[in-house]
Amino acid sequence: MKEHIHIFDTTLRDGEQCPGAAMTVEQKIQVAMQLEALGVDVIEAGFPVISDGDFHAVRTVAERTEKSRVCGLARCVEKDIVAAHEALKAAGERERIHLVVATSPIHRKYKLEKSRGQIREMAVKAVAMASGLCGEVQFSAEDASRTEPEFLAEIVEAVIDAGAAVVNIPDTVGYTMPEEYYRLISYLKSNVPNVSRARLSVHCHDDMGMAVANSLAAIRAGAQQVEGTINGIGERAGNTALEEVVMALRSRPDFFSGAGTGIRTKELVRTSRMVAAMSGLPVSRSKAVVGANAFAHGSGIHQDGVLKNRSTYEVMDPEEIGWGSTELPLTKHSGRHAVKMRLSALGFSVPDTDMPRLFELFKQRGDQCKFVYDDDLSAMVQAIQA
Repeated sequence: MKEHIHIFDTTLRDGEQCPGAAMTVEQKIQVAMQLEALGVDVIEAGFPVISDGDFHAVRTVAERTEKSRVCGLARCVEKDIVAAHEALKAAGERERIHLVVATSPIHRKYKLEKSRGQIREMAVKAVAMASGLCGEVQFSAEDASRTEPEFLAEIVEAVIDAGAAVVNIPDTVGYTMPEEYYRLISYLKSNVPNVSRARLSVHCHDDMGMAVANSLAAIRAGAQQVEGTINGIGERAGNTALEEVVMALRSRPDFFSGAGTGIRTKELVRTSRMVAAMSGLPVSRSKAVVGANAFAHGSGIHQDGVLKNRSTYEVMDPEEIGWGSTELPLTKHSGRHAVKMRLSALGFSVPDTDMPRLFELFKQRGDQCKFVYDDDLSAMVQAIQA
Protein backbone atom coordinates (compact mmCIF):
# COMPACT_ATOMS: atom_id res chain seq x y z
CA MET A 1 0.00 0.00 0.00
CA LYS A 2 1.03 3.61 -0.53
CA GLU A 3 2.84 4.97 2.57
CA HIS A 4 1.09 8.10 3.88
CA ILE A 5 3.55 10.80 4.93
CA HIS A 6 1.92 13.12 7.43
CA ILE A 7 2.43 16.82 6.74
CA PHE A 8 2.90 18.93 9.88
CA ASP A 9 2.72 22.63 9.06
CA THR A 10 4.44 25.02 11.46
CA THR A 11 4.07 28.20 9.39
CA LEU A 12 2.04 29.81 12.20
CA ARG A 13 4.60 28.91 14.89
CA ASP A 14 8.16 28.38 13.65
CA GLY A 15 7.52 30.29 10.45
CA GLU A 16 6.14 33.29 12.31
CA GLN A 17 9.25 33.35 14.54
CA CYS A 18 11.18 34.65 11.55
CA PRO A 19 12.08 38.31 12.28
CA GLY A 20 9.49 40.58 10.70
CA ALA A 21 7.00 37.82 9.94
CA ALA A 22 4.60 38.24 12.88
CA MET A 23 0.93 37.97 11.92
CA THR A 24 -2.21 39.28 13.57
CA VAL A 25 -4.71 36.81 14.99
CA GLU A 26 -7.04 37.38 12.04
CA GLN A 27 -4.23 36.78 9.57
CA LYS A 28 -3.35 33.55 11.37
CA ILE A 29 -6.95 32.40 11.10
CA GLN A 30 -7.01 33.06 7.36
CA VAL A 31 -3.77 31.14 6.86
CA ALA A 32 -5.01 28.26 9.05
CA MET A 33 -8.21 27.94 7.02
CA GLN A 34 -6.18 27.85 3.81
CA LEU A 35 -3.82 25.24 5.29
CA GLU A 36 -6.84 23.09 6.05
CA ALA A 37 -8.07 23.57 2.48
CA LEU A 38 -4.60 22.51 1.33
CA GLY A 39 -5.02 19.29 3.27
CA VAL A 40 -2.23 19.42 5.86
CA ASP A 41 -2.54 16.77 8.55
CA VAL A 42 -1.41 18.99 11.45
CA ILE A 43 -1.46 22.75 11.95
CA GLU A 44 0.92 23.97 14.65
CA ALA A 45 -0.93 27.17 15.50
CA GLY A 46 1.46 28.72 18.01
CA PHE A 47 3.12 28.67 21.42
CA PRO A 48 0.20 29.36 23.80
CA VAL A 49 2.14 30.23 26.95
CA ILE A 50 4.38 32.78 25.24
CA SER A 51 1.77 35.57 24.97
CA ASP A 52 -1.93 36.33 25.21
CA GLY A 53 -1.96 36.83 21.44
CA ASP A 54 -0.52 33.39 20.75
CA PHE A 55 -2.92 31.79 23.23
CA HIS A 56 -5.89 33.46 21.56
CA ALA A 57 -4.66 32.54 18.08
CA VAL A 58 -4.24 28.87 18.97
CA ARG A 59 -7.65 28.77 20.64
CA THR A 60 -9.34 30.42 17.65
CA VAL A 61 -7.66 28.10 15.15
CA ALA A 62 -8.84 25.15 17.28
CA GLU A 63 -12.38 26.55 17.21
CA ARG A 64 -12.54 27.44 13.52
CA THR A 65 -10.90 24.44 11.84
CA GLU A 66 -12.70 21.16 11.33
CA LYS A 67 -10.41 18.51 9.83
CA SER A 68 -6.73 19.17 10.47
CA ARG A 69 -5.28 18.27 13.84
CA VAL A 70 -4.34 21.44 15.78
CA CYS A 71 -1.14 21.58 17.77
CA GLY A 72 0.34 23.92 20.36
CA LEU A 73 3.98 24.02 21.46
CA ALA A 74 5.00 23.62 25.10
CA ARG A 75 8.26 23.26 26.96
CA CYS A 76 8.49 20.33 29.37
CA VAL A 77 7.15 22.41 32.26
CA GLU A 78 3.72 22.33 33.86
CA LYS A 79 2.58 25.89 33.09
CA ASP A 80 3.31 25.44 29.37
CA ILE A 81 1.41 22.16 29.21
CA VAL A 82 -1.62 23.58 31.02
CA ALA A 83 -1.68 26.65 28.75
CA ALA A 84 -1.43 24.51 25.61
CA HIS A 85 -4.26 22.25 26.73
CA GLU A 86 -6.51 25.19 27.60
CA ALA A 87 -5.88 26.80 24.22
CA LEU A 88 -6.48 23.56 22.33
CA LYS A 89 -9.60 22.29 24.13
CA ALA A 90 -11.95 23.34 21.36
CA ALA A 91 -10.20 21.01 18.94
CA GLY A 92 -11.51 18.01 20.88
CA GLU A 93 -10.13 14.79 19.43
CA ARG A 94 -7.97 16.87 17.05
CA GLU A 95 -5.87 18.28 19.92
CA ARG A 96 -2.13 17.63 20.02
CA ILE A 97 0.29 19.00 22.61
CA HIS A 98 3.81 19.32 21.24
CA LEU A 99 6.49 19.04 23.95
CA VAL A 100 10.10 20.03 23.40
CA VAL A 101 13.32 19.78 25.37
CA ALA A 102 16.91 19.97 24.12
CA THR A 103 19.01 16.81 24.28
CA SER A 104 22.40 17.59 22.69
CA PRO A 105 25.58 17.94 24.78
CA ILE A 106 25.99 21.61 23.91
CA HIS A 107 22.42 22.44 24.96
CA ARG A 108 22.64 20.31 28.10
CA LYS A 109 25.83 22.05 29.18
CA TYR A 110 25.29 25.68 28.23
CA LYS A 111 21.52 26.22 27.98
CA LEU A 112 19.86 23.81 30.39
CA GLU A 113 22.77 22.97 32.70
CA LYS A 114 21.26 19.52 33.23
CA SER A 115 22.48 15.94 32.98
CA ARG A 116 21.20 13.23 30.69
CA GLY A 117 19.23 11.73 33.54
CA GLN A 118 17.60 15.04 34.42
CA ILE A 119 16.64 15.66 30.79
CA ARG A 120 15.13 12.18 30.50
CA GLU A 121 13.19 12.69 33.72
CA MET A 122 11.83 16.06 32.53
CA ALA A 123 10.72 14.54 29.24
CA VAL A 124 9.00 11.51 30.74
CA LYS A 125 7.22 13.54 33.40
CA ALA A 126 5.97 16.09 30.84
CA VAL A 127 4.78 13.46 28.37
CA ALA A 128 2.92 11.60 31.11
CA MET A 129 1.22 14.80 32.27
CA ALA A 130 0.24 15.90 28.74
CA SER A 131 -1.03 12.40 27.91
CA GLY A 132 -3.42 12.68 30.82
CA LEU A 133 -4.88 15.87 29.39
CA CYS A 134 -5.25 15.18 25.66
CA GLY A 135 -5.47 12.30 23.24
CA GLU A 136 -2.25 12.86 21.32
CA VAL A 137 1.18 14.03 22.47
CA GLN A 138 4.21 14.76 20.34
CA PHE A 139 7.69 14.94 21.82
CA SER A 140 10.63 16.73 20.17
CA ALA A 141 14.27 16.19 21.11
CA GLU A 142 15.61 19.63 20.21
CA ASP A 143 18.99 19.49 18.45
CA ALA A 144 18.59 15.74 17.99
CA SER A 145 21.02 15.65 15.07
CA ARG A 146 23.84 16.70 17.44
CA THR A 147 22.77 14.35 20.24
CA GLU A 148 24.63 11.11 21.00
CA PRO A 149 22.65 8.42 19.11
CA GLU A 150 22.56 6.04 22.07
CA PHE A 151 21.13 8.72 24.39
CA LEU A 152 18.67 9.79 21.72
CA ALA A 153 17.47 6.19 21.38
CA GLU A 154 17.17 5.98 25.17
CA ILE A 155 15.04 9.10 25.47
CA VAL A 156 12.87 8.15 22.45
CA GLU A 157 12.11 4.79 24.05
CA ALA A 158 11.32 6.46 27.39
CA VAL A 159 8.87 9.04 26.00
CA ILE A 160 7.06 6.44 23.90
CA ASP A 161 6.59 4.35 27.06
CA ALA A 162 5.28 7.49 28.77
CA GLY A 163 2.62 8.00 26.09
CA ALA A 164 4.11 9.96 23.17
CA ALA A 165 2.32 9.08 19.94
CA VAL A 166 4.72 11.08 17.74
CA VAL A 167 8.45 11.55 18.32
CA ASN A 168 10.23 14.28 16.40
CA ILE A 169 13.95 14.13 15.55
CA PRO A 170 14.87 17.72 14.62
CA ASP A 171 17.91 19.01 12.80
CA THR A 172 17.42 22.23 14.73
CA VAL A 173 20.40 24.18 13.41
CA GLY A 174 20.61 22.74 9.90
CA TYR A 175 23.85 20.98 10.76
CA THR A 176 23.46 17.46 9.40
CA MET A 177 23.85 16.10 5.89
CA PRO A 178 21.34 13.83 4.11
CA GLU A 179 23.42 10.65 4.45
CA GLU A 180 24.00 11.31 8.18
CA TYR A 181 20.32 11.99 8.76
CA TYR A 182 19.36 8.83 6.90
CA ARG A 183 21.70 6.86 9.16
CA LEU A 184 20.30 8.49 12.31
CA ILE A 185 16.65 7.70 11.47
CA SER A 186 17.66 4.17 10.45
CA TYR A 187 19.54 3.76 13.75
CA LEU A 188 16.47 4.74 15.76
CA LYS A 189 14.23 2.43 13.74
CA SER A 190 16.61 -0.44 14.54
CA ASN A 191 17.59 0.40 18.13
CA VAL A 192 14.42 1.64 19.84
CA PRO A 193 12.45 -1.49 20.87
CA ASN A 194 9.05 0.24 21.01
CA VAL A 195 9.53 2.52 17.99
CA SER A 196 6.61 0.88 16.13
CA ARG A 197 4.23 2.31 18.73
CA ALA A 198 4.92 5.90 17.64
CA ARG A 199 5.26 7.88 14.45
CA LEU A 200 8.76 9.23 13.73
CA SER A 201 8.80 12.84 12.58
CA VAL A 202 11.53 15.13 11.23
CA HIS A 203 11.92 18.90 11.47
CA CYS A 204 14.80 20.38 9.48
CA HIS A 205 16.25 23.87 9.22
CA ASP A 206 17.93 25.26 6.13
CA ASP A 207 21.10 26.85 7.50
CA MET A 208 23.23 25.02 4.93
CA GLY A 209 20.51 24.58 2.32
CA MET A 210 19.83 20.94 3.24
CA ALA A 211 16.37 21.07 4.86
CA VAL A 212 14.38 19.54 1.99
CA ALA A 213 17.13 17.04 1.11
CA ASN A 214 17.40 15.95 4.74
CA SER A 215 13.63 15.57 5.07
CA LEU A 216 13.47 13.42 1.95
CA ALA A 217 16.41 11.30 3.15
CA ALA A 218 14.55 10.75 6.42
CA ILE A 219 11.45 9.57 4.55
CA ARG A 220 13.63 7.05 2.73
CA ALA A 221 14.85 5.84 6.13
CA GLY A 222 11.32 5.39 7.46
CA ALA A 223 10.17 8.74 8.88
CA GLN A 224 6.39 9.06 8.65
CA GLN A 225 5.90 12.79 9.31
CA VAL A 226 7.62 15.84 7.86
CA GLU A 227 7.46 19.23 9.55
CA GLY A 228 8.00 22.46 7.70
CA THR A 229 6.49 25.71 6.50
CA ILE A 230 4.96 27.17 3.38
CA ASN A 231 7.64 28.94 1.31
CA GLY A 232 10.23 27.59 3.77
CA ILE A 233 9.93 30.63 6.06
CA GLY A 234 11.26 30.39 9.60
CA GLU A 235 14.11 31.00 12.01
CA ARG A 236 17.41 32.12 10.45
CA ALA A 237 17.60 30.58 6.94
CA GLY A 238 14.16 29.02 7.33
CA ASN A 239 12.56 25.59 7.55
CA THR A 240 11.85 22.74 5.18
CA ALA A 241 9.71 24.09 2.33
CA LEU A 242 6.70 21.79 2.47
CA GLU A 243 5.66 22.44 -1.13
CA GLU A 244 9.02 21.08 -2.30
CA VAL A 245 8.75 17.89 -0.23
CA VAL A 246 5.18 17.30 -1.41
CA MET A 247 6.04 17.72 -5.08
CA ALA A 248 9.21 15.63 -4.83
CA LEU A 249 7.14 12.73 -3.47
CA ARG A 250 4.45 13.27 -6.09
CA SER A 251 6.92 13.54 -8.97
CA ARG A 252 9.18 10.64 -7.98
CA PRO A 253 7.03 7.77 -6.66
CA ASP A 254 9.58 5.42 -8.21
CA PHE A 255 12.34 6.71 -5.93
CA PHE A 256 10.21 7.06 -2.79
CA SER A 257 8.48 3.67 -3.11
CA GLY A 258 5.07 5.22 -3.63
CA ALA A 259 5.12 7.35 -0.47
CA GLY A 260 2.73 10.28 -0.78
CA THR A 261 0.69 12.87 1.07
CA GLY A 262 -2.92 13.98 1.26
CA ILE A 263 -2.05 17.47 0.04
CA ARG A 264 -4.33 19.05 -2.58
CA THR A 265 -1.49 20.27 -4.74
CA LYS A 266 -3.63 22.66 -6.80
CA GLU A 267 -3.89 24.79 -3.64
CA LEU A 268 -0.09 25.19 -3.29
CA VAL A 269 0.30 28.43 -5.25
CA ARG A 270 -2.73 30.01 -3.57
CA THR A 271 -1.38 29.05 -0.14
CA SER A 272 2.09 30.33 -0.98
CA ARG A 273 0.74 33.70 -2.09
CA MET A 274 -1.40 34.04 1.04
CA VAL A 275 1.50 33.26 3.38
CA ALA A 276 3.73 35.71 1.53
CA ALA A 277 1.11 38.44 1.82
CA MET A 278 0.29 37.79 5.48
CA SER A 279 3.90 37.41 6.63
CA GLY A 280 5.27 40.23 4.52
CA LEU A 281 7.97 37.89 3.19
CA PRO A 282 7.98 37.84 -0.64
CA VAL A 283 8.73 34.65 -2.55
CA SER A 284 11.87 34.68 -4.67
CA ARG A 285 11.08 34.48 -8.39
CA SER A 286 13.46 31.53 -8.67
CA LYS A 287 11.96 29.64 -5.70
CA ALA A 288 11.27 25.98 -6.55
CA VAL A 289 7.63 25.02 -7.19
CA VAL A 290 5.97 28.32 -6.21
CA GLY A 291 8.40 30.97 -7.51
CA ALA A 292 7.17 33.14 -10.40
CA ASN A 293 9.89 31.77 -12.69
CA ALA A 294 9.47 28.11 -11.67
CA PHE A 295 7.71 27.34 -14.96
CA ALA A 296 8.89 30.24 -17.10
CA HIS A 297 11.27 29.54 -19.99
CA GLY A 298 13.31 32.35 -21.52
CA SER A 299 15.89 30.43 -23.55
CA GLY A 300 14.95 29.85 -27.17
CA ILE A 301 16.19 26.26 -27.01
CA HIS A 302 14.07 25.60 -23.90
CA GLN A 303 11.01 27.31 -25.34
CA ASP A 304 11.26 25.26 -28.52
CA GLY A 305 11.54 22.05 -26.50
CA VAL A 306 8.57 22.87 -24.25
CA LEU A 307 6.41 23.80 -27.21
CA LYS A 308 7.16 20.41 -28.76
CA ASN A 309 6.80 18.41 -25.55
CA ARG A 310 6.47 19.92 -22.06
CA SER A 311 8.45 17.12 -20.40
CA THR A 312 11.62 18.14 -22.23
CA TYR A 313 12.22 20.88 -19.65
CA GLU A 314 9.50 20.43 -17.01
CA VAL A 315 9.38 17.56 -14.51
CA MET A 316 6.15 18.79 -12.92
CA ASP A 317 2.87 19.94 -14.44
CA PRO A 318 2.40 23.60 -13.42
CA GLU A 319 -1.38 23.21 -13.47
CA GLU A 320 -1.16 20.47 -10.80
CA ILE A 321 0.44 23.00 -8.47
CA GLY A 322 -2.09 25.75 -9.09
CA TRP A 323 -0.32 27.68 -11.83
CA GLY A 324 -1.81 28.34 -15.24
CA SER A 325 -0.17 26.91 -18.32
CA THR A 326 3.57 27.13 -18.87
CA GLU A 327 4.84 30.69 -19.31
CA LEU A 328 7.08 31.52 -22.24
CA PRO A 329 8.15 35.14 -21.70
CA LEU A 330 9.65 36.62 -24.84
CA THR A 331 13.15 37.98 -24.31
CA LYS A 332 16.24 38.37 -26.48
CA HIS A 333 16.97 34.70 -25.69
CA SER A 334 13.71 33.47 -27.25
CA GLY A 335 13.74 31.60 -30.54
CA ARG A 336 11.69 31.71 -33.73
CA HIS A 337 9.34 28.93 -32.59
CA ALA A 338 8.19 30.84 -29.50
CA VAL A 339 7.81 34.10 -31.45
CA LYS A 340 5.70 32.40 -34.14
CA MET A 341 3.49 30.76 -31.51
CA ARG A 342 2.88 34.11 -29.79
CA LEU A 343 2.12 35.82 -33.08
CA SER A 344 -0.38 33.09 -33.90
CA ALA A 345 -2.03 33.50 -30.48
CA LEU A 346 -2.38 37.22 -31.22
CA GLY A 347 -4.07 36.44 -34.54
CA PHE A 348 -1.18 37.31 -36.85
CA SER A 349 -0.25 35.09 -39.79
CA VAL A 350 3.26 36.07 -40.87
CA PRO A 351 4.57 34.45 -44.07
CA ASP A 352 7.82 32.50 -43.72
CA THR A 353 9.48 34.91 -46.14
CA ASP A 354 8.83 37.79 -43.72
CA MET A 355 9.98 35.99 -40.57
CA PRO A 356 13.73 36.77 -40.95
CA ARG A 357 13.02 40.53 -41.03
CA LEU A 358 10.53 40.32 -38.15
CA PHE A 359 12.93 38.21 -36.09
CA GLU A 360 15.69 40.77 -36.70
CA LEU A 361 13.39 43.51 -35.32
CA PHE A 362 12.52 41.22 -32.42
CA LYS A 363 16.18 40.76 -31.48
CA GLN A 364 16.81 44.50 -31.70
CA ARG A 365 13.90 45.15 -29.33
CA GLY A 366 15.08 42.38 -27.02
CA ASP A 367 18.49 44.02 -26.69
CA GLN A 368 16.81 47.23 -25.57
CA CYS A 369 14.53 45.87 -22.82
CA LYS A 370 13.97 42.84 -20.56
CA PHE A 371 10.78 41.63 -22.23
CA VAL A 372 9.21 41.92 -25.67
CA TYR A 373 5.49 42.52 -25.18
CA ASP A 374 2.45 41.90 -27.38
CA ASP A 375 2.27 45.58 -28.36
CA ASP A 376 5.89 45.36 -29.53
CA LEU A 377 5.07 42.36 -31.71
CA SER A 378 2.08 44.15 -33.21
CA ALA A 379 4.28 47.11 -34.09
CA MET A 380 6.82 44.80 -35.74
CA VAL A 381 4.15 43.15 -37.88
CA GLN A 382 2.93 46.57 -39.00
CA ALA A 383 6.51 47.61 -39.80
CA ILE A 384 7.28 44.68 -42.08
CA GLN A 385 3.89 44.96 -43.79
CA ALA A 386 4.18 48.70 -44.45
